Amino acid sequence: MKYRTIGTEPATRRTVSVLALGAMLFGTRTDEKTSFAVLDRYVEAGGTFIDTSDNYAFWADGGMGGQSEALLGRWRRSRGVGDEIVIATKLGAAPSTPGTGYLDNPEGLSAKVIREAAERSRERLGVDRLDLLYAHIEDRTVPLRETVEAFGELVAEGTVGLLGVSNHAIWRVERARALAAAAGLPGYEVLQYQHSHLRPRYDMPDALFEDGSLGHAGPDLLSYLRAEPDLTLVAYSPLLGGAYGREDKPLPPDYDHPGTPARLAVLREIAKETGATVNQVVLAWQLGGSFPIIPLAGASSVAQSEENSAAVDLELSGDQRTRLDAAR
Repeated sequence: MKYRTIGTEPATRRTVSVLALGAMLFGTRTDEKTSFAVLDRYVEAGGTFIDTSDNYAFWADGGMGGQSEALLGRWRRSRGVGDEIVIATKLGAAPSTPGTGYLDNPEGLSAKVIREAAERSRERLGVDRLDLLYAHIEDRTVPLRETVEAFGELVAEGTVGLLGVSNHAIWRVERARALAAAAGLPGYEVLQYQHSHLRPRYDMPDALFEDGSLGHAGPDLLSYLRAEPDLTLVAYSPLLGGAYGREDKPLPPDYDHPGTPARLAVLREIAKETGATVNQVVLAWQLGGSFPIIPLAGASSVAQSEENSAAVDLELSGDQRTRLDAAR
């Protein structure tokens, strides 16, 4: 395994593995025994960065979420896991009432919600401090200053370490960071967006957002990250839910455009050249990029976790990377 540092302040920055493990379906679709086995194997391979959210996975039973965090808490206690494993979670997207979706009736990002939701996450995870806490989705009903100040208070109190943001318009990320800087408060340092080798269309709705650009790492976000080298992109769904390697997993509709076949063809060529899987080539391409990207890949079996972890040691040649970058 390889490692990199996220964050800039000595009191909150952390060294994490360059490959993160997504725990979204742990405790629901992925049963506890399998989830524990995947977690154990990831840690054995040197992994130290696990991602969840307070709303995972409310859709499994029509409830309020929290199953993934609760499972991770049980795993931590049963294995004696301490500060060596960084667990990131998110708030703002849990449904406010059972049976509703987070886009219909989300908890939001008010100061009251941020404090109460963070406390519930700490309890479920069994930790004194949340290592990394994200604002999960936008809440334009609450002033950005209120959200920024609420997150800043939790960091000042020591119950939250790093701050992150996910699925927000880039202008709102920058505005929030500017408000934090002007007030002398900690700002977002980790950005989590969907990013893979295949490129989606940004002008059509995706599975989660009517404005498809909100969830994807599009040109504006990538340009922003190049200009702000202290920020880190955590790239969720880098393997597109298994669509690269499974015939029963079609690509999402927003990937159905003329540029997709050429990029798929290059991925397959390089997989053949290296003896790796297409999934591993995608992850290696992200890991060796020009600015910090941490792929966030889920796994529903030990074999998938092992395949993903092996990508860390896959070295792409300069020619292979150029071909991957240039495919249109």
